[in-house]
Amino acid sequence: MAAGKGTRMKSALPKVLHRLAGRSLLQHVLDTAAQLGADRTIAITGHGAERVEASVAAPSLVFVRQEPQLGTGHAVLQAVPQLHAEGTTLILNGDVPLIEAATAQALLAAAGGGNLALLTIDLADPTGYGRVLRGDPAGRGADVGGRVHGIVEEKDATPAQRAIREIYTGIMAAPTSHLKRWLARLTNDNAQREYYLTDIVALAVADRVPVVTANPRHEAEVLGVNSPLQLAELERRFQRAQADALMEAGVRLADPARFDLRGELQCGSDVEIDVGCVFEGRVALGDGVRIGAHCVIRDATIATGAVIHPFTLMEGATIGAGALVGPYARLRPGATLGEDVHIGNFVEVKNSTLARGAKANHLAYLGDASVGERVNFGAGSIIANYDGANKLRTEIGADAHIGSNCVLVAPVTIGAGATIGGGSTIAEDAPPGKLTVARSRQVTIENWRRPLKAR
Repeated sequence: MAAGKGTRMKSALPKVLHRLAGRSLLQHVLDTAAQLGADRTIAITGHGAERVEASVAAPSLVFVRQEPQLGTGHAVLQAVPQLHAEGTTLILNGDVPLIEAATAQALLAAAGGGNLALLTIDLADPTGYGRVLRGDPAGRGADVGGRVHGIVEEKDATPAQRAIREIYTGIMAAPTSHLKRWLARLTNDNAQREYYLTDIVALAVADRVPVVTANPRHEAEVLGVNSPLQLAELERRFQRAQADALMEAGVRLADPARFDLRGELQCGSDVEIDVGCVFEGRVALGDGVRIGAHCVIRDATIATGAVIHPFTLMEGATIGAGALVGPYARLRPGATLGEDVHIGNFVEVKNSTLARGAKANHLAYLGDASVGERVNFGAGSIIANYDGANKLRTEIGADAHIGSNCVLVAPVTIGAGATIGGGSTIAEDAPPGKLTVARSRQVTIENWRRPLKAR
């Protein structure tokens, strides 16, 4: 279910598209559903439907719309034409992103044999959730050991029912044939004048269909997002769980409370990660890699023994063994650094390959270049790789030395062992093993006087 507006988010963005750990809330749920081997996945959209439908993807995904939004039961009713005649239907919520596949699979197993299965949990503070009624069907609902006979929404609950700590999480699994029949019998006789999905519990009891429950392993699995505060709290819970898993595998995090993983992170042995680092997409760190504070690393591979100094931004890069990068470096897509390459402060590399031992230690830009072994690229030097329409390549041979404040105007080739004098603008190929200088001759003007302001 992903039709709600999310008024408390106070945002023009549909609630289910707000992001947690780099993915939308709804995409988290769809990714979990994809692990269950369902024949079909149906997303019920409503508020911002077009935007939601364009933003998410999953195998065998079908969209249906709930317009207007008249409650959770009404939402699921819109999906009935897309449901198979038999089998089991699992109902998940687009704003409950951290449900685990194992928990969903256990709920499906509990529904096997024709049961209505509810995912429930005891909360110290159940405020805002529907309470699970057990035991006495007359309405007291306080017998926690009895059979489930209903769920009461908080706004419709009595004081005694509100004291119940077992809540319904909004996630259920039901025999599809029964579910269709129950949905057709729902009414909106309640305080909200809505069609509650939870009312099918009483209908199941009336039809003598067993109502069973299952529980999640962790509370975070069933926590929903209704406000920016809840989203931030869930983000920290999720990130701490990921941090704990990495530390249990041997990764040394300077402070697990200041760590963010928004994708997949693979780490070798003896990896160290300082505070404030963000990992996005797919990142692989080899043995002994050290990541300095406040780095952002996206879709990158960093080989054994490399050191990434603080405040480095990296995307789509490959870093060789023993390389040193940063601080304050930027590696853009296509940056490939060989072994023992040094990229220093305020150096930017894009779509370029630097061979073993090459160095660009200060204030430089290398774009669309192939740089040979042991090249020294001087401070303040850049490659002018764009002519206003096309990106052009530069070739720099092994052991070349590019002096400070040079401009290499692509396409150009710098031969192996060549030296480019500081301050040169090189627009033609430089021969190997030679000194090439391209700058105006220094001139001193005799008898020159500095202009004075008119009185």
